[in-house]
Amino acid sequence: MEAAKNLTAQKKSSHHSISGLLPPPETILSAASMTSILNTVSSILTSRVSSVDRVGVLSLRNPDSVEFTRRRPVWSTLDFESSGRRLVVRAAETDTDKVESQVPDRAPAGGSSINQLLGIKGAAQETNKWKIRLQLTKPVTWPPLVWGVVCGAAASGNFHWTPEDVAKSILCMMMSGPCLTGYTQTINDWYDRDIDAINEPYRPIPSGAISEQEVITQVWVLLLGGLGIAGTLDVWAGHTTPTLFYLALGGSLLSYIYSAPPLKLKQNGWVGNFALGASYISLPWWAGQALFGTLTPDVVVLTLLYSIAGLGIAIVNDFKSVEGDRAMGLQSLPVAFGTEAAKWICVGAIDITQLSVAGYLLASGKPYYALALLALIIPQIVFQFKYFLKDPVKYDVKYQASAQPFLVLGIFVTALASSH
Repeated sequence: MEAAKNLTAQKKSSHHSISGLLPPPETILSAASMTSILNTVSSILTSRVSSVDRVGVLSLRNPDSVEFTRRRPVWSTLDFESSGRRLVVRAAETDTDKVESQVPDRAPAGGSSINQLLGIKGAAQETNKWKIRLQLTKPVTWPPLVWGVVCGAAASGNFHWTPEDVAKSILCMMMSGPCLTGYTQTINDWYDRDIDAINEPYRPIPSGAISEQEVITQVWVLLLGGLGIAGTLDVWAGHTTPTLFYLALGGSLLSYIYSAPPLKLKQNGWVGNFALGASYISLPWWAGQALFGTLTPDVVVLTLLYSIAGLGIAIVNDFKSVEGDRAMGLQSLPVAFGTEAAKWICVGAIDITQLSVAGYLLASGKPYYALALLALIIPQIVFQFKYFLKDPVKYDVKYQASAQPFLVLGIFVTALASSH
């Protein structure tokens, strides 16, 4: 009789020793107690779901032992079974390969091969290394630089349609477009790889489609190629001072500090976008004009003024990267001011700059050029309201394709006005 009492006491003690999860044996089969057990276990397990890497089966086979069998499932459902003195908690096993990230690691289906070669959104996935290299240089960004050389040559007043002058201009376009713009875009993608891993993880560098060494090699080849062409053009043009080489070297340095730490100008929306605008408008104009003539202070001021419009164009590309810029601490204008305010800053920079240039031409006694420029500003404003101001992310490519041709034609009109 005494032995039976001791055995009962031991069983009671053992039941109370399991972290308070189970009531005494004499109440384990009651419905109220069972509900309490399940609720307690469920809340404990649920609170730990976010911090565990492995889950498994908790089995209380007898009052004196606890077994935990480790597995590798992801929590989805919990099944509870009770039979006498046995409680089993099971986690439904889930194939972790089927749990998808919220950010796609592949380009959207149906990507375009043309977009891939041009280096714009909607590109198809590509494995050919040469196509990937071309994609990194973003050929779609070359035309403004090429056009800038044309404007500079026109503004010099000394370009003639001779085989020599045409050959010089083509070589200058290769320096400004494929080489130095390609260098700029590649190095920018390299230093933006962490941001792209958030915004567009399927791009060539964050996706691993091209290796680190291959990217670095491409950067050096394009940089040295551009500087080499600039030096060759200086010799060909008979410059005693290597003006084109200095412009190419200065532009390359500007491109580097725009993208790379510690300065990383793009961290500041105003400074970074103005630097980008100057690179796309002023530098190629100066190169074209220096190749065939002489740079003058009024042309330098006029092109720097146009670079404010380039600032607005640069802002257009910031809207698609807001999430990544914010995560990486980059103060682009859409991050700093919000999307709505940044939209108006963008169109204001583009329109007010061009209207100011038209006013300058009118005050300089060139009314016909001023009217021609005004006629090219109007359709840009129309497309801003039709596309960009409605949705700067959805319609950014369509807006730029529609409006920018009128902008670059306006720059050419200003160049012609400068030559007379």
